[in-house]
Amino acid sequence: MASFEIHGGKPLKGELVPQGAKNEALQILCAVLLTPDKVTISNIPDIIDVNKLIDLLQTMGVKVEKVEKGTYIFQAKDINLDYLESEDFKKRAASLRGSIMIVGPLLARFGRGYIPKPGGDKIGRRRLDTHFEGFVKLGATFNYDAGAHFYAVDAKELKGTYIHLDEASVTGTANVLMAAVLAKGTTTIYNAACEPYLQQLCKMLNSMGAKISGIASNMLTIEGVTELNGCFHRILPDMIEIGSFIGLAAMTKSEITIKDVSYDDLGIIPDVFRKLGIIVERKGDDIYVPAQDHYEIDTFIDGSILTIADAPWPGFTPDLLSIILVVATQAKGSVLIHQKMFESRLFFVDKLIDMGAQIILCDPHRATVIGLNNEHSLKGISMTSPDIRAGVSLLIAALSAKGKSTIHNIEQIDRGYQDIDIRLRNLGADIRRIS
Repeated sequence: MASFEIHGGKPLKGELVPQGAKNEALQILCAVLLTPDKVTISNIPDIIDVNKLIDLLQTMGVKVEKVEKGTYIFQAKDINLDYLESEDFKKRAASLRGSIMIVGPLLARFGRGYIPKPGGDKIGRRRLDTHFEGFVKLGATFNYDAGAHFYAVDAKELKGTYIHLDEASVTGTANVLMAAVLAKGTTTIYNAACEPYLQQLCKMLNSMGAKISGIASNMLTIEGVTELNGCFHRILPDMIEIGSFIGLAAMTKSEITIKDVSYDDLGIIPDVFRKLGIIVERKGDDIYVPAQDHYEIDTFIDGSILTIADAPWPGFTPDLLSIILVVATQAKGSVLIHQKMFESRLFFVDKLIDMGAQIILCDPHRATVIGLNNEHSLKGISMTSPDIRAGVSLLIAALSAKGKSTIHNIEQIDRGYQDIDIRLRNLGADIRRIS
């Protein structure tokens, strides 16, 4: 297994272009199953999770043509439905979380869909009830083989209905939405997720001939159609990577420009970093972060300690709380980090404490960070990446730390960040990949 060896404490400088959004790509790629026509997608990130999904689609019978780096043509004309019950399918699909979103398109177009218990980050319980309850309300029959951890749905015909999701799940909304676009009649999805990437999926489906209204709200109305056509779609830049780069600039006292960020789709992300005292300047569609020796955490109006918590969009994305926590370790002041949505995402703080950070882990969901105000640098250590976001947070900490750090299990980081070591070296970072 590969590792990163980092010699930290060096200021960086330069420009970065964010990759295509991982979370959007996983939804968009599953949507190609809804039509036998050609679908062209650009700005696809070259990362492990996305490449695994492309390989899975290919083994299912989707024709995949690479036009250039980041641009592919997909055609799901001849899908091998028998393959979906094979051991090879179970093994491939179980290795990534995003595979769950093939079920809605398969059910809508072919009347049946299968999936093993999907993989992904080990960040606590991630239930799938929202997906399958939505399919059942559309008229599907659901079966779960507990021994094999295998989920199956089938339906002779899906019928539009009113669906109130029990949680605003992004993948759950995407899955039910993709099933509903080919259902007979009108479907209303209330408490729908409304992230920009979900909005992108809706826009793509409409360009294919779907009839979806209420985009960007928590109530989607879908008028079912009999078929969908091909289209061209470009994936947004990855907001999680953009936030990671803002945090990187602050922790390493670096001057960094992040290019072509689709600023209007970032929501409150820039403002949350500003609450930590970080200067985030908008320049057209770019973000400029100047070098800062110090940054000070805001308090609430009454002077009480600031709390930063995750929430469904348009709240603050949970994928960036790990970055916020790391950045706060060198700020002036204190902050309470409240991770509401996943109960195991804060357990990486023991590595930061070993590096010299002052953090109190209150419980699985909350951590109080007492900033060091850059008066005491973190020190390099050897550590292991537990998941994608914690892995990048530890990488940022290592780049700011004195001495050598080694991060093992970097396949977790590669699942979500494209050529991260190469791009960091272009900024002046001392990082290398070792076996």
